[in-house]
Formats: sequence, structure tokens, C-alpha cells
Amino acid sequence: MLNVADSIQADVIWLGYGNISYPLLRYVKGHSNYKVVLDADSVWSRFVLRGLPFAKDREERQRIEKKGREKEEEERWGTQLADVTTAVSEVDADYYCMLAKHPDQVHIFSNAIDVETYQQAPPPADNLRKPCVYLAGTFWPQSPMEDAARWVIAEVLPLVRQQIPGVHFYIIGKGSDQTLSDIDDPDITITGQLPSVLPYLYHADVALVPLRFESGTRFKILEAGACGIPVVSTTLGAEGIPVTHEKDILIADEPEPFANSIIRLITDRDFAIETAENLRTLVREKYSVASLAQEGQLILEYLLSSSNSSNV
Repeated sequence: MLNVADSIQADVIWLGYGNISYPLLRYVKGHSNYKVVLDADSVWSRFVLRGLPFAKDREERQRIEKKGREKEEEERWGTQLADVTTAVSEVDADYYCMLAKHPDQVHIFSNAIDVETYQQAPPPADNLRKPCVYLAGTFWPQSPMEDAARWVIAEVLPLVRQQIPGVHFYIIGKGSDQTLSDIDDPDITITGQLPSVLPYLYHADVALVPLRFESGTRFKILEAGACGIPVVSTTLGAEGIPVTHEKDILIADEPEPFANSIIRLITDRDFAIETAENLRTLVREKYSVASLAQEGQLILEYLLSSSNSSNV
């Protein structure tokens, strides 16, 4: 990598996937004078440690605690070593600022979405059943997405069915079919990984973000907003995105209010359309590719400016 940087006379090395790039950061800073951006998509120690209340036994709790504390230490020295650490939200930025030598080392570099690619709705998936709710993500055993899906299936969906008996639940994403292979319900479809989620998302009545532990900001909220689909999320699921309950999203953390929010959006279509359009506006204004490019430009200008060069 350093040979490539030398050959193109790079000014800055930008490390993506920052949460797994700390060893590479240490190598680059130890073997060169390049300024380095560590691009963090979340606070990974929080991602890990927030799973503690959901651990099934003492051994799992000890494993989570050990891994989380190791990530905290890595984030501590990594934030001080990098010339810039990026954060996807003000919430994450506050954390990294506590670790940095000075706050100018931390900059916002938001998750973003190319809203122009979501302008035209594709045809619905074959045999799509309505009304329906939608959950998408990446699944593995004991992952936040497995916990979210099982929470909805066990505690939320039965309450929704009392008011809307025919509601169908679509669960989509890498690993979902293996992780939830024990689910056998004619009103639940688990697809696994798909080439595109849009034939389901674009035709869903409600998109769900029922996360109870995780970190970062949710691309799935941005994607639903770009498609004009109303969202019900937990507080944690919407962390870092400046949404407002009952304006551009519905937020609930317990099964009954979460179920009632789904029911409301399915049965009150005028309200559902209004909140979805408000979310679409928010996504367009704050999470477009153009907004991201502007944030990136500010980071590079900071790094390359002579006035800051002595401080980084």
C-alpha cells in the first residue's frame, strides 16, 4: 500500500472500514509520514458491549466484555494516532472526541445514499403479500439482527395480528435464511440474501428497525426514506439520525407501542404518507452523496491546510 501511495505521490491515506483498520493504521504511521484518515462507520466497542444485557450465560458475558474492552483500548490509541477519525454522527463524534488529543482530530463523515437511484419503483417481488412489514440487514448467530427479528416475531407480531390478522412479515438479508432456519410460519417469509431488496422495500407498508443493540447509523432508515416508506424504529435503531417521533418516523422501545406504531401506519395511510415524505426530505437534505462529498472536502482541506499541518 505504501508503495502505491508513493508512486502516485499521495497526500493522504484514507482507511475505510476503520473499525478493523487499526493495525493497518499503526503500520502506516510507523513506516511513513503520511497523514491518515481512519473512517469509522460506528463505535465498535459499543456495538459489542451493548450486547451484554442479551447474553445468555456467564461465558458469553465474559466473552463480550473481553472483546468490548479490547476494542475500547484499540479505539483509544487509534483515535490519538490517526490524523483524523471520522464519525457517522454527532453521537459517535462525542465519543471519539473524548479519546482524541484534541477535538480537531474528529470529523463528521456521514452515511449517505444516492437518492437518485431510488426514483423509480421496481415491480413487486413475485407473490408479494399485502399488507406487509419489512426487516432487512445482515444476520449471523447472536447478531443484533437476529435479536431484532426474533423480538418482533415473538413479542410484536402477535399484537399486530390481533388488529391486522393477515399481515405478512418479510425478513431479508445475508444470513437470514440460515440464522432463522427454525422459523416456520406461513405469514413470515425469510429470503436470505437478494440481488436487490427494492422489490420488497418499495412495496412494503412499513419498514422496521427494531434494534436493541448496535452502533453507528442505519443505512436501512436512509434507504426506506429514499423509497418513501414509513419507518418504525427503536430509539437505538434511529441513533445519530436527527429524526423526530411522529414527524418523520415512529419510535418505540417496548412491544406494545412498537406494535401500535405498525398498526397505525398500516391503517392510517394519510399519516403514513406524511411521515414517509418527511423522512424522504430529511434524507435528501442531509444524507445525499453531494452532502457526503462536501464533508469529505472539508476533511481534506483541514488535513492539507498549512495552518493545521503543525497540529496533526
